[in-house]
Amino acid sequence: MSFAPVPEQLAYLRKGFSEIIREEDLQARLTEALKTGRPLRVKAGFDPTAPDLHLGHTVLLRKMKHFQDLGHTVIFLIGDGTGMIGDPSGRNITRPPMTRADINRNAETYKAQVFKILDAGKTEIRFNSEWLDQLKFEDMLRLCSKYTVARILERDDFTKRLKEGTPISMHELLYPLVQGYDSVMLRCDVELGGTDQRFNLLVGRELQRDFEQPPQIVATTPLLEGTDGVEKMSKSKNNYIGITEPPKVMFRKVMGVSDQLMWRYWELLTDLSLPEIATLKQQEPMGVKMDLARRIVADFHSQSDAAQAQEDFNREVRQGAEPGDIETIDYGEAGDLRVPQMLQATGLAPTRTEAERLIKSGAVEIDSVRAGMVFAAEPGTHTIRAGKKWKRIQVKKRDGA
Repeated sequence: MSFAPVPEQLAYLRKGFSEIIREEDLQARLTEALKTGRPLRVKAGFDPTAPDLHLGHTVLLRKMKHFQDLGHTVIFLIGDGTGMIGDPSGRNITRPPMTRADINRNAETYKAQVFKILDAGKTEIRFNSEWLDQLKFEDMLRLCSKYTVARILERDDFTKRLKEGTPISMHELLYPLVQGYDSVMLRCDVELGGTDQRFNLLVGRELQRDFEQPPQIVATTPLLEGTDGVEKMSKSKNNYIGITEPPKVMFRKVMGVSDQLMWRYWELLTDLSLPEIATLKQQEPMGVKMDLARRIVADFHSQSDAAQAQEDFNREVRQGAEPGDIETIDYGEAGDLRVPQMLQATGLAPTRTEAERLIKSGAVEIDSVRAGMVFAAEPGTHTIRAGKKWKRIQVKKRDGA
């Protein structure tokens, strides 16, 4: 196995990392790999606690790909064992327990999704239940003896919960130890994780020392902000872009992020170098954002899907044309229909109050006519537009009419 010169590898790997602990160790490990021809073993773990991945997860996947590009061994670790605990990182409450069936089902979808970025032929997929299910009670006692309660409680989220009087379950305290044990069993050279994983990753370093292994290099990536530009991308906060969402939806969500947040997406979600991104900052923002949206859609679908999504965006959003794929909903009988209730029932407005606000501001049209609070619906199909959202309702003839 031949590798690129170490300075070249380091320059390629630095982009997108918040911290490398320690970079001099990584340099030494890369130098050793260059001499011996043994690739580094690079691991990132994902607990299958939800069925689909979003762009926030792909920040780590892309860094794994960068190690893979350089010829190193990448291990995609599915935490079907740790998922039974639930990672307490960044949590102010205990995660609800998951069943083994839920975890196994989600794990299968993960396997199908990650190869949209990683090279399937160069990726080692492992499940930590391989070794965690084999641990006996005495093994767990021995593992727990490696770390003190005081050290575990140094975690920021545990400290905060203690101060606030929020309960911490005993099984949550085990999570960092179990994650660290994964690194021991996989003999990792490098472990990747988000900045919220820093404590867990460092536990892995210490456990490896206890098991007389060279401590892994820890490399953390920033937490990607969601489309709101404030909170970490999360399905629970509804600010996510899912990698299995339709091309049209992905494109529009990317176009909806702020111009400032767009540069963070360029850095963390593409393979462009920082100098290349700096050059883009001299260009007109709308065109640059469209290029970003095209790239992201193409990563998870295809170039033709990305081109079609851009065409639809230009026609439907920028020009205000009627979409070609408006959902049609059966909506009862003809007659006088209350428009606020109709907007809420069809998903065009989250609440009746918001629906009334949209109507009063003139943002609602039915069959291309500005709507009031009541619509005299004839039997047939009617097209509703609320802001940039569209729906059709199918109204049937009233019984006896």
